[in-house]
Amino acid sequence: MGDVMMFKKLIVSVADFETRVALMEDGTIAELFIERGDEGEITGNVYKAKVQRVLPGMQAAFVDIGIEQAAFIYVDDVFDERLPAPDPAFSGEGGGLPGRPGAFIESPMNIEALLTEGQEIMVQVAKAPLGTKGARVTSRISLPGRFLVLMPKAAHIGISRRIEEEAERSRLKNIMESLKNDDYGYIVRTAAEGMSAEKLSNEKVFLKKLWESIQKKYNAVSAPALLHQELNVILRAVRDLMTYEVERVVIDDRRAYESVLSFLEVSMPGLIGAVEFYEGEEPVFDAYNLEGDISRALKRKVWLKSGGYIVIEHTEALVAIDVNTGRFVGKHNPEETILKTNLEAVKEIAYQIRLRDLGGLIIIDFIDMEKKAHQEKVFLALQEALRKDRSKTHILPISDMGLVQMTRKRTRKSLTHTLCEPCLYCEGEGYLLSRTSICYTIYREILKGYQDVPEARLILKVNPEIAELLHGPENRLIRALEDQLKKKVEIYPESQFHIEKFDVLERIA
Repeated sequence: MGDVMMFKKLIVSVADFETRVALMEDGTIAELFIERGDEGEITGNVYKAKVQRVLPGMQAAFVDIGIEQAAFIYVDDVFDERLPAPDPAFSGEGGGLPGRPGAFIESPMNIEALLTEGQEIMVQVAKAPLGTKGARVTSRISLPGRFLVLMPKAAHIGISRRIEEEAERSRLKNIMESLKNDDYGYIVRTAAEGMSAEKLSNEKVFLKKLWESIQKKYNAVSAPALLHQELNVILRAVRDLMTYEVERVVIDDRRAYESVLSFLEVSMPGLIGAVEFYEGEEPVFDAYNLEGDISRALKRKVWLKSGGYIVIEHTEALVAIDVNTGRFVGKHNPEETILKTNLEAVKEIAYQIRLRDLGGLIIIDFIDMEKKAHQEKVFLALQEALRKDRSKTHILPISDMGLVQMTRKRTRKSLTHTLCEPCLYCEGEGYLLSRTSICYTIYREILKGYQDVPEARLILKVNPEIAELLHGPENRLIRALEDQLKKKVEIYPESQFHIEKFDVLERIA
């Protein structure tokens, strides 16, 4: 019945301005969700929006949803009543991540025929803003519950792919068809496995009422306006992740604890006993040893147990992951050493992709393998390792150059984008000038700027590491300057200086 059973825990840490939810699988953190008071998650929110600009060249439009950055919508995400209904064979999970479902056929219409500037439309955030990119929205609304996803602008019934037993799929399909008394579409979620018709019916009624209230609010307010707010990070995690596999939910905040109990009382009273209020003295994330794994998930280099390592690089267009043998040299056969490192890297890569919530295009550069059988083994291992990932992934076979290209659906900011910012020293470049290069830069700048200065002495203030270099191995640069300028150059270390910063002062002898 799907994946191998594993025990899961949700660990919830609530502070004044930040809430963190960690999903643990068999004692290890697998996913981390963070919500901060000043930047609440907007994915899944429904808005009444106003079209700002239509871009025929891109077949897209900018729309105002009431936040600082304009959102954008592609032509394929604009619902058009004139198009035929989506393919009823679709059986995706839904899961509250509206995205761009594969079920919907591409629009043959031009964006100008569908949208005009100043027009008001109902949209849902499919992808949160990221960097300079605004939120991506869709007018194909989907409202997730615990067991079902309601799609008011579709008409089919789909079953989550993660429900694999044919008998259970048929049972759920028959229940939904017997309950269907409207023109809406529904996706049966993984959590519905084994659920009674009564539970599914109750949630269907609840979701229909929610949709009716959203429509009423749409007709009562002017754009831009928020019509429906997705659940907060705690309740969203409980709704989407908590199944009977969950051993328990541990929460360190009384109010959050009570809200989860109230939520479960309505949707899943049988799981109330799994919720625990944490009263320990040390912070709950420390008690479960989570902080170290989170710190490790922000590092560029991740070591493997064998001594090999992977390097994860973020670029504008993609994420590049490189596998290296590092300190691991094996015992006899180099091919076996390479295979072992690549297979160990596969597990770590799948783990880091999920924990860091990496999305978009991902390129993995495994260590070159000559044997096709070894390549196939690594590829199949990667597919298997990514099966636990709730986000949709698509993997291409290993290329002739030893690269794996894959895509992973992105709806929220990655962990790095959430917790980090560009380095204030290198401005996100990832590099600083080498200390030797800094010495040569100082040499050129002084030579260029102080040829005609009459003062007999120059005071050079630099970072202590540069001062040490200029007094030692690179002292020849200072001697050359003194010879050419006919001036004394005195070096003063300044501990507060950034390594690339230097100042030159003139002094009369």
